[in-house]
Amino acid sequence: MSQKEKIRCSWAGSDPLYCQYHDEEWGVPNYDSRALWEMLMLEGFQAGLAWIIILRKRETFRIAFKNFDPEKVARFTEEDITRLLADPGIVRSRAKIEATIAGARIYLEMQAAGDDFSKFAWNFVDGKPIQNTGPIPAQTPLSEQISKALKKRGFKFVGPTITYAWMQAVGMVNDHAPDCFRRQHC
Repeated sequence: MSQKEKIRCSWAGSDPLYCQYHDEEWGVPNYDSRALWEMLMLEGFQAGLAWIIILRKRETFRIAFKNFDPEKVARFTEEDITRLLADPGIVRSRAKIEATIAGARIYLEMQAAGDDFSKFAWNFVDGKPIQNTGPIPAQTPLSEQISKALKKRGFKFVGPTITYAWMQAVGMVNDHAPDCFRRQHC
């Protein structure tokens, strides 16, 4: 079956980058703590913007944020913030940059306390993806619960809508359309 013949979720459209993201990544259960944290930070940067903007800038974000290595990001200084604010390849929001640096520190605090970020996240869904069958919501009572838990730990830009988008992206919830060729794989 060619790329064009595949039935995808309607949001993937025809942009090759969006299609690749949909086909290979979105909704695939991810249990890697660092990758989960990276995606949560990127979802925070997406707040108020279209995801395709973040997707197009993702590689530059990875360079700018040292491959989202929490140990490196946690050591960022005001000089790094100034550097990032001057980088046209990322979203230049001081609040979001500072939230990412703080998020790295929180991630490391959790790790030092023996609280694995992946286990923290996946415990909310008993370790396996929720298989949604109805209309795709912008947020759910569960995303509100996870949002509150993240905020309680100090994370920023993790409201219930961002949290739900993150849950979809990392496969905690399977929102692929019923006729999408990826539905059964996720």
